[in-house]
Order: sequence, then structure tokens, then C-alpha cells
Amino acid sequence: MYSIGQAAELTGFSIDTIRYYEKIGLTKPPERSPGGLRSYSEDDVKLLSSLHCLKRTGLGLEEMKAFLQEGRCFANATFPLSGEDREAIESRTRILGEHLIRMEAQYRALADVIGQTKEKLDFYQNMLNREAAAK
Repeated sequence: MYSIGQAAELTGFSIDTIRYYEKIGLTKPPERSPGGLRSYSEDDVKLLSSLHCLKRTGLGLEEMKAFLQEGRCFANATFPLSGEDREAIESRTRILGEHLIRMEAQYRALADVIGQTKEKLDFYQNMLNREAAAK
């Protein structure tokens, strides 16, 4: 069992983020000690680590909630898949596919801005170089 501080350190989240995710129902409430301190299991830490990975991709809270709604872990899936497993995987594939489309659009827009910035830098550097050569 891990304290909230240990869970935060292991997952890359702040303590406040872990508390917030619990508050909004993204994670289930952890066990509590008789003194009321939160206690996180190995499974809790794995779930938080999964959430951290999803967050790093830019997935929103509602999308993360939908992604984890089924509560299934497919790291060691058995085959053939059950109907519920297939539905969960299809749902996750849809969520991630839609998110990838948005990220690719952001990537193209950012690449455009980077290109424009490089052009401006080249323009100004050439101006400075011409001035230095003229002296």
C-alpha cells in the first residue's frame, strides 16, 4: 500500500491532481486508514499511471473517463474476446482515433507556425548579415 505522496511520486501526478481525480469520479476513492489517510494499492497506482499516460497525449478528462469507464485492463487479454471486451476495445479505439485526428491537425498547425517563424528568423538574420557586410 502507498501513501498519496508515494502514489504521486510513482505516477507523476501532484497530490492535488490525485485528489481532484477522486473528487470528480475519475478514480475510485482509495482505502483509508483509521486516521483517514488515503492508502493506494498497486492496482490504484497502475490506474493512475494509465491516466497519466492518457493525460500526456492531451486527452481531456471526459475522454479519459469514457476510456476507463469499463474498468478493464487488456495488458493480459485472453482470446477469444468476450462481447464486452470487444465493445470496450472498440470504444477505446474510437476515442483514441478521434483524439489522434485532433492531435494531427494541431501538429500541422504548429508545423505551419514553426515554418513561418523560421522564415522570419532567416529574414532578420539576412538583414543583419547584409548590414554587417556593408560595413
